[in-house]
Amino acid sequence: MKPIFARGISNQFRLTLAILLSVLLLLTNDKLEPARKSVSSLLSPLQYVANIPGAMLDWSAESFATRDMLAKQNKALLNQQLLMSERLQRFEHLRQENDRLRALLGSPVHMDAKKVVAEVMEVASDPYRHYVVLNHGERSGVFVGQPVVDAQGVVGQVVEVSALTSRVLLLSDPAHAIPVRVTRNDVRMIANGTGVLDELELRHVAKSTDIRVGDLLVSSGLGNRFPEGYPVARVMSVVKDDGQNYATVSAQPLAALDRIRYLLLLWPDVQEEVEEMDDSVSADTQEASQ
Repeated sequence: MKPIFARGISNQFRLTLAILLSVLLLLTNDKLEPARKSVSSLLSPLQYVANIPGAMLDWSAESFATRDMLAKQNKALLNQQLLMSERLQRFEHLRQENDRLRALLGSPVHMDAKKVVAEVMEVASDPYRHYVVLNHGERSGVFVGQPVVDAQGVVGQVVEVSALTSRVLLLSDPAHAIPVRVTRNDVRMIANGTGVLDELELRHVAKSTDIRVGDLLVSSGLGNRFPEGYPVARVMSVVKDDGQNYATVSAQPLAALDRIRYLLLLWPDVQEEVEEMDDSVSADTQEASQ
């Protein structure tokens, strides 16, 4: 007679097969990168399709907004516009004064670089990786290593690009680091991600370093990855233990990494790059002549 309960594959065979497949994937991970990029490009339209219900809900909510709510928002925006206009007038005076000081010092003026607003399409579900996916890719000129900021400060950098989308590694990811400087005294250091969205770590800071709670950290421009002067974080704690060689310094990112929706992609200043190339060529020429 045929047995009622047929015996399936043994657990030992399943475990052995799983181990072999895991080792095979580890060995072929680098070779699978082109295929992974192609699959990401093919799936990019599906991400747009998945965002259609959310976009329709947003459109419906805006369409059914009451006239009274719109009137209140309009009044608040007018008041905010007046306040911002007053601040803009003061900033214009400061800009003119800064231009005069730069002229006296012979410093080059940094022109406005290209910027594009991008929308977050996906947030990492892996608790050990902090990244978001944007709705701009190679077709928009996005490139690996491109800096990304929001209204408050630096958010991270692009680490993967497909045809229509790009992946941004956030400041808080343990694999991310950014050169920064303290605005109060121009002390330079490196801010590293800790795996916590609202915490960065400043490593290898000597105990004699002049750094205080509340100091503002901005991008230093070293490494030619992030433009100089963009806000990054604010120092939250400084612990100097006599038994340790270095101080323990933590900072909080200024960007709201847990609720970002719209981000700004930055392109390098072409004019600035040309000036740097000209300076390098002239220096090489002088060395050759000597």
